[in-house]
Amino acid sequence: MLNFIWAGFFLVAFAAALFQSLWLGNQTIWTELVNAVFSSSKTAFNISLNLTGILCLWLGLLKIAEKAGLTEALARLLRPLFRRIFPEVPAGHPALSSMVMNMAANILGLDNAATPMGLKAMEQLQTLNPHKDRASNAQILFMVINASSVTLIPITILMYRAELGASNPTAVFMPILFATTISTFIGFLCVAWVQRLKIFNPVVAAYLGGFALFVGGVAWYFNALPETERLQASAVWGNFILFGFIILFIAAGLFKRLNVYETFISGAKEGFEIAVRIIPYLVAMLVAIAVLRVGGVLDMIVLGFEKFFAALGWNTEFVKALPTALLKPLSGSGARAMMIETMQTYGADSFPAFAAAIVQGSTETTFYVLAVYFGAVKISKVGAALPCALLADLAGIIAAIYFSYLFF
Repeated sequence: MLNFIWAGFFLVAFAAALFQSLWLGNQTIWTELVNAVFSSSKTAFNISLNLTGILCLWLGLLKIAEKAGLTEALARLLRPLFRRIFPEVPAGHPALSSMVMNMAANILGLDNAATPMGLKAMEQLQTLNPHKDRASNAQILFMVINASSVTLIPITILMYRAELGASNPTAVFMPILFATTISTFIGFLCVAWVQRLKIFNPVVAAYLGGFALFVGGVAWYFNALPETERLQASAVWGNFILFGFIILFIAAGLFKRLNVYETFISGAKEGFEIAVRIIPYLVAMLVAIAVLRVGGVLDMIVLGFEKFFAALGWNTEFVKALPTALLKPLSGSGARAMMIETMQTYGADSFPAFAAAIVQGSTETTFYVLAVYFGAVKISKVGAALPCALLADLAGIIAAIYFSYLFF
C-alpha cells in the first residue's frame, strides 16, 4: 500500500508540473521541484537528528515504567473488563493476558512493547479460531480497539511540535485525549452492535461509564473555561500530567529497587537507534509531499474541500489539516510527514498545524495495523474489522476538528 502511495505522489506531482509547464507556461516549475526535493530531504534529516534527544529521554523513562511493572499493574486493572467483552476467550486463556498487556502498553505509549504483545495475542486468539482464514469476533474487536489508538501520552506529536517551534507543544495534550477517546468508544460500540455483545452488565458498565464520566467531567471543565483560557489551561495540565508521569515512573523504579539510571540508559539507547532508523522514511515522505505541494496538487485538494465546505456555510480553516486526516488511515509515516509539512507551511502555532497534530493523534494507521496483525496469522477475511475501524477513524477526525476549534 505504502509503495503505491509513495510512487503515486511523484507521478501525480509530475503530471501537475507538466500541465503547468505546457499549458500555463510556468517554466520555473521544474527548478522549484528540484529545489523542493533537495531542501525537504535536508529538512527531514535535521528534524530526525534534532529529535534524538527527546526520543532518548522518553524511551529511557518508558523503559523504567515497563521494568517497574506499571504496564502489568494497568493490565491487572483491565483484566476483569476484558474477560467480559471477549466472551469467546475462556477464562484464564493466555490470550487475555497478552491483549491486556498490549492495550496497557499502547495507553502508556510503549509502542515497542505493544506490537510484540499484540502479535502474540493474535497468534493465541488464532488457536481458538475455528475458521483459520476468517477473523473471529475476538480478533475483530481486538483489532478495532488497537486501530482506534487510545494513547495517554502522545509523545511523538509533542516532540515534533517542540522541534518545529510551537510555543506550547503540550497544548494539544487534552484535545488528543478527548478525540482518541471518542474514536475508541465509537469503534467499540460499532463492534459491540455487530457482534451483539452484552455490554450492559455491571462490570462493563462500571468500566465504560466510569471512564466516560471522567472524560466528560474533564471536557465539561474545559468547556466552562473562557475561550481565551482553554489553550493555556490545556498546556498547563498537559505539562503537569507529563511531568507527573516522569516522577511516577522514577518513583516506581526506585520502589522496585531498580537501577533507574542504568534502566534509563538502556531505553535511551533504543531512542537513538529509532532516531537514526526513521531518517530514510521521513526523507522519503517529506520529499514526496514537498513535490506535491510545489506541483500545486495539495493546493487543489485543499481548494476543492474549501469550496465544498464554504458552500455549506462552514468555517473552512480546518480544511488545511485534512490532508493529514486523509493519509492517516493509509500511512502513519505519510500522515506524520503531512503534519510536519503543515506545521512548516503555516507555522507550528497556526490553527492548521494545531488541528493537524490533533488529527494525527486521534486515530491509528488502520490499514497498516490490520495488514500487520491479520497478516501475521494469515487471515484474509477481516469481516467487520475494517468498516468498524474506519468508522472509528471518521469519528476521531470529526472529534479532532471539533476540539481544535474548542481549544484554539
